[in-house]
Amino acid sequence: MTNALFRCATLCTALLTPAAWAAPEIKHWTADTEAQVYFVQSDALPMLDVRIDFAAGEAYAPEDQAGLASLVQGLIFTGADGLDEQALAEAIADTGAQINGGTEADRAWLTVRTLSSAEERDAAIKLAARMLAQPDYPEAAVQRELQRAAAALRESLTRPATLAERRIVELSFGDHPYGRNVSFDSLNAVSRETLVNFHHHHYTARNATVSLVGDVSQAEAERIANMLTRNLPAGEAPAPLPSPTLPAAHVERIPHPSSQAHILAGMPGIEREDPDYFALLLGNHILGGNGLVSRLSNEVRDQRGLAYSVYSYFAPRAVAGPFRIGLQTRGSQAETALDVMRDVLADFIHNGPTEEELEAARSNLINGFGLRLDSNAKILGYIAMIGFYGLPLDWLDTYTDHLETIDVATIRDAFSRRIKLENLAVVMVGGSGDEGANADEGAEKP
Repeated sequence: MTNALFRCATLCTALLTPAAWAAPEIKHWTADTEAQVYFVQSDALPMLDVRIDFAAGEAYAPEDQAGLASLVQGLIFTGADGLDEQALAEAIADTGAQINGGTEADRAWLTVRTLSSAEERDAAIKLAARMLAQPDYPEAAVQRELQRAAAALRESLTRPATLAERRIVELSFGDHPYGRNVSFDSLNAVSRETLVNFHHHHYTARNATVSLVGDVSQAEAERIANMLTRNLPAGEAPAPLPSPTLPAAHVERIPHPSSQAHILAGMPGIEREDPDYFALLLGNHILGGNGLVSRLSNEVRDQRGLAYSVYSYFAPRAVAGPFRIGLQTRGSQAETALDVMRDVLADFIHNGPTEEELEAARSNLINGFGLRLDSNAKILGYIAMIGFYGLPLDWLDTYTDHLETIDVATIRDAFSRRIKLENLAVVMVGGSGDEGANADEGAEKP
């Protein structure tokens, strides 16, 4: 059965080529349990992909318990409804399905990929429903995972890249929920009781978005959504997250004996449903999002040889998520690289891209869009995003149309209003070691 599922997945990728892609029809309804459901029917292959999202990401964890949301989600796999960890793993294997999960700032989720035949499909969905509604959170597993998390944190804090990432998050978002980092104190504040309470309040039917893509009818999709959510507490969706405030410009240099300096710059950027989304998306593709042919790469890497790579991105969230620029360079070049990076950003904010840059970026994004939707799993990711963030059902249909309307003036206006040097926080970690030293050697352990 597992081999059959693998063959179907491979065939799915092969058949859904960009030339054959068309925007899928998304159907939406409210389940009997009051969960929101989004469905795309696709009978090309006998497969079903399901994802259930909850507003239960790290931004919803208590302020003193950063890391709680990830532990709540991950520990679902250590036992549920009387099945211990080994029995649960065997039960998943017996269904022939793939059941996985994850967390990010806004949401936590569980995914199921299964054959669409009724027997295999229903077995996988019923098991996933048991895992979601009745996780056991066995004390031994809780303590084990807390110890693993602490060990992983201890090791990560020896790395300059981690130190830079943690600090830029704090400087960009301050006391906003997006600005919290896992710490030893926050892990020590987690217990089985806090895990159970978080699950009870956030893994609820009214806080659930169910997305389905595959070879089932709408009636079957309705039944599956109800199966997944009917044993969850009714609950309520949590209050909306507050908008972050913009930081004051600041440069912080953190000593580290690495030869490479890790430089990150950031500030709050855009939310998922943002009127400037497409202008900033297209502009960032030109600025630093298009790999080695971006403006930043040309000026920092090609013209001056200050870094092998440099990048920028927006990460839209429920409220303004990160805008980020990053690079690594030799310690002796760090200040020069930072100056060039800021000069390039300032010029882009004030002048925008050239017409040639705009047309090249527009063509690249439009022509590559089909490749983002060349499998059921990728389509599911977009459907889940549309559903969770409440985007228009025609978001995929109109994506390229929006890009076609953007001109140089629109990009310049959006960047000048939304990205300001007076709000840009900068972190520089390392660069003080010998040029030949290993970047991770010699760091003090907490």
